[in-house]
Amino acid sequence: MAKKSVGDLTAADLEGKRVFVRADLNVPLDENQNITDDTRVRAAIPTIQYLIKNGAKVILSSHLGRPKGVTPKFSLAPLVPRLSELLGIQVTKADDVIGPEVEKLVSGLPNGSVLLLENVRFYKEEEKNDPDFAKKLASLADLYVNDAFGTAHRAHASTEGVTKFLKPSVAGFLLQKELDYLVGAVSNPQRPFAAIVGGSKVSSKIGVIESLLEKCDILLLGGGMIFTFYKAQGLSVGSSLVEEDKLELATTLLAKAKEKGVSLLLPSDVVIADKFAPDANSQVVPASAIPDGWMGLDIGPDSVASFSSTLETTKTVIWNGPMGVFEFDKFAVGTEAIAKKLADLSGKGVTTIIGGGDSVAAVEKVGVADVMSHISTGGGASLELLEGKELPGVVALDEAVTVTRSKL
Repeated sequence: MAKKSVGDLTAADLEGKRVFVRADLNVPLDENQNITDDTRVRAAIPTIQYLIKNGAKVILSSHLGRPKGVTPKFSLAPLVPRLSELLGIQVTKADDVIGPEVEKLVSGLPNGSVLLLENVRFYKEEEKNDPDFAKKLASLADLYVNDAFGTAHRAHASTEGVTKFLKPSVAGFLLQKELDYLVGAVSNPQRPFAAIVGGSKVSSKIGVIESLLEKCDILLLGGGMIFTFYKAQGLSVGSSLVEEDKLELATTLLAKAKEKGVSLLLPSDVVIADKFAPDANSQVVPASAIPDGWMGLDIGPDSVASFSSTLETTKTVIWNGPMGVFEFDKFAVGTEAIAKKLADLSGKGVTTIIGGGDSVAAVEKVGVADVMSHISTGGGASLELLEGKELPGVVALDEAVTVTRSKL
């Protein structure tokens, strides 16, 4: 999966060249169209900055939301002020993605400038990976950089189609970092290597658990999925979330862990509630003593303690999925404790990788995001990579060239 990177391109490759950059600027906006979390914008800056410093003309493309045709509330216009501020130059915005007006703007671009195209998903041809649409996008530029890890698991016109018409097609710094951590650290980790997998359903994490069982030494499970494992072991789970059709699978996964010599830990105690609500009555009980009519919504204090002491022994940890219903403060204790523990381990030199999704929200909520080794910007993409799947947007990029130097 070694891909050619934007860092392999020099000023001689870039000066005066039009570079089509696919970034993931799909940020949350409030009702007044203000950005509420600019993480993805900030993550895109190093690649854009490298290109403009080397005299390239950057044509920046992204999607926002799931528009059905041209939808004004999904315009990329609200991103211009923040992008301009972070880059230290005025970003120009096009009102379309292709067509004569865009071509005119591109032809007038000076070296070291940035043109932001409108939301690429305003065209249905984008998600269909329509070859004609991809060709029109590609005609705007001389070469291609994909820095949109969050959409790299989709074969869209702007992530995969354009690579057929633009050479070189390379990975941006963010995409490269994601591959280095999510592929590199997981396939060749410093050991002991622990994986923490949470979330509400076993079904959405089967691929990840199966893949990690092949690679990790320790697997800690949390979130709603644990109740399917408990029930598979014959325990009473009250009215907790259970996937009845996955009980056999849970048993198989437990057996597989044993067979592989992976230390699989399920929580020993849980925080239960009398209803699914932020103000529910709650109590802590052993995992084997959940009463009828009650549901588990978080891991308990003994589990936090045993998980934390187990994690003390590790050199690499990857975390995907919360330990409980962390949207409710009352049931966020387990998730927040794990986030703080990983922050503590990061400070001791442990490689800590937050593998996308709700785990990212958790470390940001606790305020420890910046001490982690790596925080993945892609939910679905990081899951698929952890499952060992190939991502179309990555496969389409040029292979890295291995240089063998002859001895003089």
